[in-house]
Amino acid sequence: MISYLGAGITVLGGCALFLAALGVWALPDALSRQHAATKAGTLALALICLGSACLMQQWAWSGRVIVITCFVMASLPASSQMLARAAVVEQDGELVVPEQLPTF
Repeated sequence: MISYLGAGITVLGGCALFLAALGVWALPDALSRQHAATKAGTLALALICLGSACLMQQWAWSGRVIVITCFVMASLPASSQMLARAAVVEQDGELVVPEQLPTF
């Protein structure tokens, strides 16, 4: 029974990862793409790790998966914030996304 649950959670994580990739491909600007990649990607990876922990059914494996998931949950949103700050440029006292900057 838990094997079916693990497989279902893993497939759900794969679907979320596909939606994240679709968002990166379809969204118009860099900040929206970044949001799709980090938020949905974090959820997808957490679901895949949870599903694989259910499939393995060993405490040692589950401990490693929990550490991986905690690291991803902490690092992806923080790196996303840093990339968003780098993508926004201040021009004449206003914050401007680089795609909106005038070209010369």
